[in-house]
Amino acid sequence: MNIDHLEAFMYVVHLESIHKAAEALYLSQPTVTARIKTLERDLGIELFLRKGRSLTLSDEGKAFIPYAEQIIHTYNQGKKRLKKEENPEEIVIGANIITSQYFIPIALPFLKKENPALRFKIISAPNDGLLDKLLQNQVDIAFMKDVNHRGVQKYGLLNNSVRLVVYPGHSFQFQENISVQQIVMEPMVFFECGAFDWNRVHKLFEVEYVEPRIEFLVDHLEVAKSIILSKNAIGFLPYLCMKEELEKGDLIEIDVSHILQINQRIFAAHLKNGFQYSKLWNDILLSVKEFEKKNTMVY
Repeated sequence: MNIDHLEAFMYVVHLESIHKAAEALYLSQPTVTARIKTLERDLGIELFLRKGRSLTLSDEGKAFIPYAEQIIHTYNQGKKRLKKEENPEEIVIGANIITSQYFIPIALPFLKKENPALRFKIISAPNDGLLDKLLQNQVDIAFMKDVNHRGVQKYGLLNNSVRLVVYPGHSFQFQENISVQQIVMEPMVFFECGAFDWNRVHKLFEVEYVEPRIEFLVDHLEVAKSIILSKNAIGFLPYLCMKEELEKGDLIEIDVSHILQINQRIFAAHLKNGFQYSKLWNDILLSVKEFEKKNTMVY
């Protein structure tokens, strides 16, 4: 039994495709297929049921997954142990753009302080890219939007709900039950990122057959926030990017829960049975608490 054969098997399991596994491993598809067939011969079982070009895990293949994961994990831990004297053990953390910008700078120093022997590497990527990197073992843990994959374990950590905000003194600050018709009368800045949740903001106006006054269309959260702070527009922004400004009173949240609710969270995700740093996980939970109280102490 060869460790390369086991890795080829697990890549096909996680990516659900020989083609994608071959790309991730920088191998040809015939090479990946050959490694899996050799592994099947060594084990004396069929790991996959084949029908044309499609592959489906057999019952024996499903049962073998935790053993393959454990062997690969033990092998990788052994490699790290042998190299420990030369290089510190490295934890690779993936984070989507908003988490990288607003959470990681606070969490990372805390994690390093609590784990001085570890070296931390941060990779920023869009959510889809993070899932691929997680499945390809390029990151140990990823902070990202909700994801559904049978090979991934996830935990909701950070509130990143989308909220309507205005600058202090805006007339909305002193009103209740703001209507869609009132919102469309105001100049707006819109942060465009193509995510489904933002399409829901568009839908808010579409279902009322009204057109919002989007006078600024930007692709950077800080630009959108600055336009609101400068009293040139109002807008919908995710909580993480404006947490500090809300707590200081530089921005005012307007309750529009009666017409729109976009409750989204940032999840910490890792491969099932693939994250063995229990102490670090506890420190990650503590870093979230540190982040949540960070700005409430600054006025």
